[in-house]
Amino acid sequence: MEKIREVLRLSEKGISKREIERALNVSRPVITEYQELFKRNQLTYIQIQNLTDEVLSEILFPEASNIPEKKRRILSLFPEYVKELTRPGVTLQLLWEEYRGKDNDSYSYSQFCFHYRVWKEQLEICMHQEMKAGDKLFVDYTGNKLRVMDKDTGQEKEVEVFVGILGASQLIYAEASLYQKQEDVIRSTENCLHYYGGVPKAIVPDCMKTAVIKANKYEPEINPLYADFAKHYDTVIFPTRPASPRDKSLVENAVRIVYRRIFAPLRNQIFYSIEELNLCIRQELEKLNIAPMQKLKLSRRQLFEQIEKSELAALPNSKYMLRKITTATVGLNYHVYLAEDKRYYSVPYILRGNKISLFYTDSAVEIIHKNERVAIHERNRNHGYSTNKEHMPSHHKFYSEWNPERIQAMADKVGECVRSIVIKIMDQSKYPEQGFKSCIGIIQLSKKYGNERVNKACRKAIIFQSFQYTFIKNILLNNQDEIEEEPTLFPDLVHENIRGPVYYS
Repeated sequence: MEKIREVLRLSEKGISKREIERALNVSRPVITEYQELFKRNQLTYIQIQNLTDEVLSEILFPEASNIPEKKRRILSLFPEYVKELTRPGVTLQLLWEEYRGKDNDSYSYSQFCFHYRVWKEQLEICMHQEMKAGDKLFVDYTGNKLRVMDKDTGQEKEVEVFVGILGASQLIYAEASLYQKQEDVIRSTENCLHYYGGVPKAIVPDCMKTAVIKANKYEPEINPLYADFAKHYDTVIFPTRPASPRDKSLVENAVRIVYRRIFAPLRNQIFYSIEELNLCIRQELEKLNIAPMQKLKLSRRQLFEQIEKSELAALPNSKYMLRKITTATVGLNYHVYLAEDKRYYSVPYILRGNKISLFYTDSAVEIIHKNERVAIHERNRNHGYSTNKEHMPSHHKFYSEWNPERIQAMADKVGECVRSIVIKIMDQSKYPEQGFKSCIGIIQLSKKYGNERVNKACRKAIIFQSFQYTFIKNILLNNQDEIEEEPTLFPDLVHENIRGPVYYS
């Protein structure tokens, strides 16, 4: 009825039918029909401005007895046609063919469509899009807030109110949450699906950042977590287009209904918890959904049970496990960095340099590459590394199995000097693991040169204070280990050109 009033108001201002059509999303034949109704009843906008919808409806649309029989018959069919058009494959063309086959005095197809369009736009909820059963769920948040009071401080906190509506049956869902974060959007959408007992083919959110990262008419960027949620429920996120009010007209109308049928009855009540508030919201929601709609004479719940419930896909066996998502590049050490934990997690080494996705919960970190899980780790919030040996290249696996005690024990078998060199190398390393490779290399020289020669070479390295694998190997290559010599000690030199410590005292 509000649009009918607007047609009269704009008409009296001299606005053309084309401009009214664009402003109100009402077709020109319907605008003409409304204008003729006002002219026939000699009504002005001032006269109808404060009339209730019921009174205005009685004035504009007289009882069926005053309508020609032919028109009365077709009008009686339209409530059923609204339901039939939500079924897959059903069109106005098909319904007209069935109607013509049953009624000898039938309208032509163009007249049939005209009368249906006029009747449909007079419904309590004007459906500008034909919605198929089980096709779309529209979701959004109300602009106005409800409140919850803190018992201890007496302070009130505004809370968010989520609204969902199915396109065909227009069954409404509403619930309150403390915030409008990613987790809240997902949990509210999930609760909405469980309230309906099934999953539609698509979920249509408004372009809120928690659901849509970047709005775009052709290729919107969906929030990865919301997309992952949709994947779990085997549906798709299909956001509204920017600057396209028709895409979200249904849910915006649902928000207005929630204001009138839920916010208003609860306006004077005080709630001390979100659970208490949601309990009262659910009670008012049930009243709303079982109330008959003005023209259809059916409730939303009845319409849902008749046409939409059976078209929804089954719910999965388990609810969605809430997890966070981030992306990273695999480092040259085949680990990825999770900033929230300040920790590195390993992946198969062949993925070095690749972009991957990390899905993580409170207990686990799952790593995905090209839609395939390549690694899973127990989550650890301590700074450091979580490394799976299976992810290492073969030579890294070899060194990962060594430790200082094992290396020293191996060096003991070669000789005492080898053990001293090994200890010295690991002591000089910032981390013992950094010296493992040199130590193992020195020990393995004994396979080629024998324990005795390697031990002699290490003794000479100790004398010269050179604790390097290359130095020891060169001693063996040049047979210097066989030469018994001490390092040359240079005597004090006395010369007239050399200033001694006395000169500086």
